[in-house]
Amino acid sequence: MAALLLTLTVTVTPAVAAPPTPATTSASAPASVSAPASVPLPASATAASATASAAAPDSGWNDYSCKPSAAHPRPVVLVHGTFANSVDNWLGLAPYLVNRGYCVFSLDHGQLPGVPLTYGLGPIDASAAQLATFVDKVLAATGAAEADLVGHSQGGMMPRYYLKFLGGAAKVNALVGIAPSNHGTTLLGLTKLLRYFPGVEDLLNEKTPALTDQVVGSPFLTKLNAGGDTVPGVRYTVIATRYDEVVTPYRSQFLTGPDVRNVLIQDLCPADVSEHAAIGLLDRIAFHEVANALDPARATPTTCGSVIG
Repeated sequence: MAALLLTLTVTVTPAVAAPPTPATTSASAPASVSAPASVPLPASATAASATASAAAPDSGWNDYSCKPSAAHPRPVVLVHGTFANSVDNWLGLAPYLVNRGYCVFSLDHGQLPGVPLTYGLGPIDASAAQLATFVDKVLAATGAAEADLVGHSQGGMMPRYYLKFLGGAAKVNALVGIAPSNHGTTLLGLTKLLRYFPGVEDLLNEKTPALTDQVVGSPFLTKLNAGGDTVPGVRYTVIATRYDEVVTPYRSQFLTGPDVRNVLIQDLCPADVSEHAAIGLLDRIAFHEVANALDPARATPTTCGSVIG
């Protein structure tokens, strides 16, 4: 109930977020049911997005002069989750990958009018279109033929729409989802209570369409998962934690299909107690498994000791 009340508070009250700094991290929550195909991007949101993205090169990513190496020939595009942005969500993983020789980029998506610095709230199909444009930009800058995508929460699921409906399969080698909302969430059963609160579901649809898109059984997810979870030519990895309290049940995150690897982080390190936010923001065991997924030919075993690597 506390999670539901928090969601309602965010949707009813315009968010005023402080500019992202290394001391501030945004936890991502699942997002959405179906809504309009696009949301106008106000000038203020565009400016805020540019400000947030401008901070990234200080940590070595979003460097458009970066050219992929022979060892890592594809740029990595990071896709943030709900209530997050292109900087806060990646203060841990982006430098981790940059230090291993990857060209790393991140985008802001899902902006809503009047909500600065907190993104991933708009209709997910519109966010997928933003991702498509961003991947094209990264490929043009780097000269690479394909990119690899890594996303957290909504950001691990949303790219599947791009791959399936927007031509992304021809431009993407691999998708790695960290705690992705692939088949929606029940929020520990709280979504089943919406029918007891008249008007609340309509309010969520209007104020945060990405949230309703991520509820189990939403029209968006029904369309996304119809005909199978995957598309040919793309490798899929899902990294989940049994302690996920946001995308529930956690096994709903897993995909079915060819070229899929589903990983439960506790199978690799039973002592890892990361929940939904931590596994994407600061879990170096999960980060090691991301690196393995990006370069399976050079993969090394992921264990509790990977936190030191």
